[in-house]
Order: sequence, then structure tokens, then C-alpha cells
Amino acid sequence: MNLEAIARTRGVDLGAWPPRYDPAWRPAPGAEHWLPEVECAPPAARDGLILAKLRAQVRWAWDKSPFYRRKWGEAGVSPDTLESLDALARFPVVQKAELRAAQAAHPPYGDYLCVAPEEVARIHGTSGTTGRPTVFGVGRADWERIGEAHARILWGAGLRPGDRVMICSFFSLYMGSWGALVGAERLGATAFPFGAGVAGQTLMAVQWARELRPTAFYSTPSYALHLAETARREGVDPRALGIRTLVFSGEPGAGIPATRRLIEETFGGLCVDMGSMAEMSPWMTNGECRHRTGMHLWQDLVYTQVCDPATWTPVPDGAEGTPVYTHLERTSQPMIRLVSGDLARWTAAPCACGRTYPRLPQGLYGRIDDMFIVRGENIYPSAIEDTLRAIEGFGGEFRVIISRREAMDDLLIRAEHAGSHAEPALRARLEETMRERLRARLGVRPVVELVPEGTLPRSEFKARRVTDDRDLYRQTLGRRG
Repeated sequence: MNLEAIARTRGVDLGAWPPRYDPAWRPAPGAEHWLPEVECAPPAARDGLILAKLRAQVRWAWDKSPFYRRKWGEAGVSPDTLESLDALARFPVVQKAELRAAQAAHPPYGDYLCVAPEEVARIHGTSGTTGRPTVFGVGRADWERIGEAHARILWGAGLRPGDRVMICSFFSLYMGSWGALVGAERLGATAFPFGAGVAGQTLMAVQWARELRPTAFYSTPSYALHLAETARREGVDPRALGIRTLVFSGEPGAGIPATRRLIEETFGGLCVDMGSMAEMSPWMTNGECRHRTGMHLWQDLVYTQVCDPATWTPVPDGAEGTPVYTHLERTSQPMIRLVSGDLARWTAAPCACGRTYPRLPQGLYGRIDDMFIVRGENIYPSAIEDTLRAIEGFGGEFRVIISRREAMDDLLIRAEHAGSHAEPALRARLEETMRERLRARLGVRPVVELVPEGTLPRSEFKARRVTDDRDLYRQTLGRRG
């Protein structure tokens, strides 16, 4: 099967690297796929295309980047050793700390920028709230390819040119909102970049949504639930807004079964989970289709390996690991084997959409550094969220506080109760139900503290729900010593 020849009939030249796309081409609105010959190809046939792109990408980075040439030389690998896709596992992984160090030594972009600085068309990055900010320098041609990729993946989620897409996330350094915007524009939808983060803006979002009736919506899952609460306070049923498709990234909520059900019941639309890392833009390359069987790994755009976090070798089908990402179309700041730190399981099982990509059936359900250990049990915040949201009477928000008294860890779950469970007897039963279901799920019996609905703050960005006070206990012991 000559995928390159077939793809040329659909506005893309895959024989060139980077690929060339016709910005005016798009499928017929009734088409299931944007590029079916690639998306639905037998994996072995598509692997040939992926290997050709990978070799070109690695050669580009070797020729243009002192960072990669130094790193790969020390590991004894080069473009000449990339004889197969399996050989990529011999290349060393890249950690975020290395990127920050490279930018500190070679500001502002680091010595992994592979184009001249004057070719950078857009600057994005991290906020630096947990360390040195990371600068993303994106070339103009890269940005166009990012839009092309996001359009193709949003098409798979069910968006079409007739949609009106309301984007409710920060328009700042954060890449998610911009990627959703450029993808919606490329596929021909009407983009409504509303934004988020300004005081009173959520109330305004409800009012605008009532007037303009968006058919699609993008934000974090926690913000969508916050929007729904705000709408109800104004006497507006979120289902009456007419949103048909809700696309999420930024946190694992859309992949958590109970949260997904709640979002779909709340809005009456499909909840679609997407996202990888801002450094990996186009970050939607972990993206569900409209059948919502888990995130497809769109391997011909960003090649993903789910790897053992100790050895960085790919794990077998069905096993848990952390995604490790490699760009295939990026000239400006390519990432070759960037470690995500997220947790996922992958499968090659087929999807009803016909795409033959591997999938993450549970999405990205946690992070290695989000896991905490209490009394010998590994606990993920996503497991707590899934348990609470499945309980009738839960008020919508929670916090986790881990502390230590003497030698014993304490796990406190501070959870809201719905207004319907304000009566003391109902609260007591709800508290016991939460405690027992959490004990069965986590293997640890927590302390549950109920507070009225609306007590805990809502997030307009990524929800932060865990506080670990055990270091404070250790510091106190140290001062006593």
C-alpha cells in the first residue's frame, strides 16, 4: 500500500519532510476520518511511514541541535543506528529538568532549538510556579502543522465545520487553549475563544453561552463542572445550553468514569478526553474519537511508547507505564523521547471507529509524582475522585490532606455534601458510605470530614486537591532533636 500516493489525493505530501499540507483541503462533513488511508491502515503498513518520518526527524535534530548531538553521542547512538522503530528504545530519554538546564545555560530557548531564533513565530511556555519557566519557541511552519494535526484529531472527536466551539481556558502562555483554537479554525468551525481566569468571567460565560449556543466546548473537566454550578445558581440548566461535544485536557477528570458520567449527565453531550504535554504540541495526539473508547495514540504525528519508568523500554500490550513522546513533524524545538511522567495502560484492541492506532483505554489516569503512599498503599487522587463522584449526596468538590502523628500516617478526605444531605442523619450515613467505599478502593480507612456544598474553592485551571503535611511533621521532629 503506497500511503504517500494516496495521501496526496487528500491534500498532504507525506513524501516530503516535514510533510506539506494543503491548508484549503478538508474532508466532506459526513466523512468519519480526515485521512482514512493512514488512520485506518494496517499498523505494519503505517509503521513504514512512521519510520521514514522518525529518521528524518532524528537526522534534523542531530544536524541542528548541540543538545541532541551531545546526548546521543554519549549514549553511543546516532541517526545511523535508527534501523527500526524498535531501535528508538536505545536512544536516551529526555527529562523536563534537562530542558530547564539547557535553557538556563543557553537562554532563552536552549541548545535544542533547531531553527534560527528569528524563525520563531510564537513564544509560549510554562508559568514557572514549580520551578524555572520553560520557554517554547514555535516556528511559523510548525504552528501551521500543529493546526493541521489538531483539526484532524478534533474531526475524529466529531467536530465539523458547522460547529461553534467555545474555548474556556486561559489564553496566555498555556498551550491548550491556543491548540484548540487553531485546530477549530483549521477544520472550518466557528471558534469562540472566550477564555477564563478573570473574576466574574464564569458568570459571563453562562450568559454568552445562553445567547450564542455553542455546540462544542473546550476546557478542563473541573472548570466545566464549575461552569455548570454557576449556571444552576442563575437558574440555567446546563443541558439547555445545547453543547453536543465537550473536549477536555489538562487534568485526568475526563478519563475518570464517574466524572465522565457526571459531565455527560450534566450537559447532555459527549465527554471527549485529550492531551499529552505542552512541550509535545500538537498535544492532542493522545485523543479520543467520538466513540470514546480511550485516547488514540496518533502515531504518525507524535510517536508514543508506553515505557517502564525504571528502564525506559516499552511495556507489553495491556501493561502500565509512562508515555514517552517523540515528535515526527517538528523543526523548531523537537522532542525526541520526552518523558511525560503520566500513568497509562495501552492496548492494540480495535476501536469501532476503524482507526488502527494503539489506545490508552483509561486515558492518562494519574502521574508518577501524584501518587502518594499511606500505610504501605499506593494511592492516586483519580481513584478518590472516581469513588466520591459515584456516591449519591457528594457535593462536587473534595480535598485530600495527608498528615502524620507519631509513626502513623493519617488520610483525611474533606468532601462536600449536597444540599439534599444537610440533615444530620443523612450526613452521618453519607459520611459512613464514603468512608467504607474509599477504604475498599484504597486499602486504607480514611477520616472523612463533610462540609456544605460550595465550601471548597473551584478551579478555573488545573485542580490541585492534595496536601501532604508529612514533611512538616518531619521538620518538627528535626527541630525537637
